[in-house]
Amino acid sequence: MNHEFDFEKSKTFLIYAPNGTMKTSFAKTFDLISKNDSKNQPCDRIYKSRIPKFEVIVDDVEINPNNILVVNAEDNSFDASSKISTFLASKELKNKYDEIYLELNKIKAEFIKKLKIISQSTDCETEFINTFSENANSSFFETLLNQIDNLKDKFDKFQFRYNDVFDKKGNVKKFLEKNQNILDQYVKSYKSIISKSKFFKESIDNTFGTYQANEIIKSIEDNSFFEAGHKFVLEDGTEVDNSEELKKIVQEEIQNILNDEKLKQAFEKVDKAIGANIELRAFKNVIEKDNLILVKLKDYEKFKQEVWINYFSEIKQDAAELTEHYKKQKKELEKIITESKKEFALWAKIIKTFNSRFYVPFKVIITNQEDIILKQDTANLEFDYSDRNDNPIRQKRDNLLSILSKGEQRAYFILQFLFEIESRKSSPEKNLLIFDDVADSFDYKNKFAIIEYIKETHRLDDFRTIILTHNFDFYRTITSRLNLDRDVVYMTTKSENKEIKLHKGEYINDIFAYFIKNYSKPKVFISLISFVRNLIEYSESKTNQDYLTLTSCLHRKEASESLTATNIFDIYKNRLVKLNDKTISFGTENIIQLILNTADDICIETNIDEIIVENKIPLAIAIRLKAEEYLITKLPDIDLNTITKNQTQVLYREYREAFPESEAIEILDKVNLMTPENIHINAFMYEPLIDMSVHHLIDLYKETCNLN
Repeated sequence: MNHEFDFEKSKTFLIYAPNGTMKTSFAKTFDLISKNDSKNQPCDRIYKSRIPKFEVIVDDVEINPNNILVVNAEDNSFDASSKISTFLASKELKNKYDEIYLELNKIKAEFIKKLKIISQSTDCETEFINTFSENANSSFFETLLNQIDNLKDKFDKFQFRYNDVFDKKGNVKKFLEKNQNILDQYVKSYKSIISKSKFFKESIDNTFGTYQANEIIKSIEDNSFFEAGHKFVLEDGTEVDNSEELKKIVQEEIQNILNDEKLKQAFEKVDKAIGANIELRAFKNVIEKDNLILVKLKDYEKFKQEVWINYFSEIKQDAAELTEHYKKQKKELEKIITESKKEFALWAKIIKTFNSRFYVPFKVIITNQEDIILKQDTANLEFDYSDRNDNPIRQKRDNLLSILSKGEQRAYFILQFLFEIESRKSSPEKNLLIFDDVADSFDYKNKFAIIEYIKETHRLDDFRTIILTHNFDFYRTITSRLNLDRDVVYMTTKSENKEIKLHKGEYINDIFAYFIKNYSKPKVFISLISFVRNLIEYSESKTNQDYLTLTSCLHRKEASESLTATNIFDIYKNRLVKLNDKTISFGTENIIQLILNTADDICIETNIDEIIVENKIPLAIAIRLKAEEYLITKLPDIDLNTITKNQTQVLYREYREAFPESEAIEILDKVNLMTPENIHINAFMYEPLIDMSVHHLIDLYKETCNLN
């Protein structure tokens, strides 16, 4: 193929290409050029030895690959949500936002260093956010702000490493959930012992345990408390007047708990359940050092929160200072975000337009617009799926695509290309858009939504567009809606030596108006037989005499041999007012012979037009007549008057029964396959006519002639 597209004539060109002609190769070639990958170039994917040659020149210069976009709704790998972030907030807002966070993040970094030392967590920032927020995108500062009032002046210091108990894979939690009964037994045994202790106590709201006891011991270690004349009186009346004695009592109570046989047995069950599980080895070491942690782990999530609160409490003053600094900047950040949201209107408009134009069971939502605008994050698209009037359910991309129909999936991928197209509007160079059958698999409502987008792109000065399609209805509609001139609308053909040619587009307007205007040409005159016959069928009935007469032109009937072209033209004039005062030069010719002679002439034409249907309809009718002539000769006893419909099919079935091994059956099968749409023509059957190669019909006509 060698063709020049002159975009000074029009910003948009339209190409109708029958299947197997050139459309896919054309689109793939441009797509590969756009990717600019030296290892993946256009080539023949079957005949590897063929040396490919491709050259795309724009004003004598090789095209810039970055200026090409091939829009193919079959491309489910294309994701342009990142393009949303190319329209960021204004430079001033962005700089101000970055300055504030630069300072905040410096202070936070120092704070996180201290927190890592305390927690020994590999990622304490993320762990902290996930512990207190269901949204993984929550801010560290906002999470801390929500928890700052829960920090304590007196706190527990845990001796284990955070991830040994709260591991990232959740293995400890899974183990505890799986062995809930064993854990319950341990906690029950513990509570039973505590209830009998003369020192430790547990109530619904509070616990007086080892931590509280150790804090008291620390404060009286120098005995100044006792030297001042104070003393402790325990619940059972025991009086304690020195720190050593109190230490001894506490240690004895702890040993009593740990040495309790029931508690030991309960712990051994836990220990045995862990066994040699490598992933739980660190956790096993933790609970062997401190059995009583299992009591806390009865409520895993609550204990996790308690651990973090205690970690933060160790550096409470630092946390308070960081929080105060954030609170001072928060109002300014909120102002910036409010301003930047105004600049987000473009993307909101694209999505709103998509949601209103396409008839699909989902609505598109962007959930992280502040991050897109100010942090240059990729857009986080989510979808509200609704089955008719049911309440919508939020879906992620992958799950949504798994439940959508083919056409609905294509609508989703079209959205991705809309983002890409929008992002290219600001490019200083013109972009070449190639739409590759973007309306395929769509119903009519969504097909017109696509056409509306193409129409809008056509109006812009940023793009030059080539639209490829093998859908004849789409071809006609695009031509009409974009008001394209005939010079920029093409139909393609491929010659026997595989040369691709682009011809001026045909049948943009009503094909039947064209037929009536050109009635005096034998090819067109014959093509009108099917059209007028269908008119009579729709407006009157199949028993009408004119309908039966025209049927005798399409099938071998008794009347067929005596009908002249004038007989047929009289029917035309009665039905088509525009022909009332018209004449034809071939009126005396037998209509069957006129059809066969016209078919013979088409077969010997040089440089035959492969597209026009008035070449194909006479050939199809002639093929049918020749086939029936052969069948009737081979079935001399058949009574044609008894066949009221589908004459060719009836004759064919009779022939197959009589001659099951006949070599002619293969040719007759082709006749039944290739000719019906070309004979029974109506407004919905352009595409089979245009897609079918005239050369195939010529070959089949010759084969049926040879049968006779």
